Amino acid sequence: MNILSNLLPQSSPKKRRGIEIKSQREIEIMRQAAKIVAIVLKEISEMVEPGMTTADLDAHAEKRIREMGATPSFKGYHGFPASICSSINQEVVHGIPSRKKVIRTGDVLKVDTGAFFEGFHGDSCITIAVGQVTPDAAKLIHVAEQALYKGIEQVRAGAFLLDLAGAIQDYVETNGFKVVEDFTGHGVGRNLHEEPSVFNFRTHAMPNVKLRAGMTLAIEPIINVGTKNTRILPDRWTAVTLDNSLSAQFEHTVLVTEDGYEILTDRTKV
Repeated sequence: MNILSNLLPQSSPKKRRGIEIKSQREIEIMRQAAKIVAIVLKEISEMVEPGMTTADLDAHAEKRIREMGATPSFKGYHGFPASICSSINQEVVHGIPSRKKVIRTGDVLKVDTGAFFEGFHGDSCITIAVGQVTPDAAKLIHVAEQALYKGIEQVRAGAFLLDLAGAIQDYVETNGFKVVEDFTGHGVGRNLHEEPSVFNFRTHAMPNVKLRAGMTLAIEPIINVGTKNTRILPDRWTAVTLDNSLSAQFEHTVLVTEDGYEILTDRTKV
């Protein structure tokens, strides 16, 4: 989630407290929260098939998050009605799961979820190619995922947010796609959305924060086949591409370390 960082309060009444450096105890809790998210997304990626609905995926996510001792970060967050965001094809972010939304072969399906565990959040998103997708869709998904890792590779204490943003933007544009600028990543921890805004494109409109060990960031490039511009549907949540072109997104919760990074939501380790 990303536009929510500007619109929505944390589920508790605490105000956002700026950039927080996590202690070793807090980092260990975040590892557990992030692991829950990684498990859920891995399970969803393995269970998706044509004919399911996005409500089916949402029910599975909520059940599993609660079974593992956490609560869904998204559900009830300023009224958001579900435990995942499920966005298909031209839907960019914040799609609301529904029994009426049937998943079909060829769909580009984005699934974003978070888990709140012992006072801390984990947050991650994947894009799933449902069955056989077009070559252009397959390329879009591949570039979106690799763009995430191009940004993560820049993470270390002493680096700057523009280092991440530039690496992401250059990779995406070299491959012929556009970076969505209406939404950004964010800090994550006690609050689902914390400072700083983690942008995916070169800009001087947001602070170019110097990274410090102990920061935890939700890095989440979103890229489109066509225009970078989006609009919000009447449900007041779902963002779609302005030209109805395909969109893809990947996100990890990442810990900044002295000499690099740790991907807390790494699905290959669960």
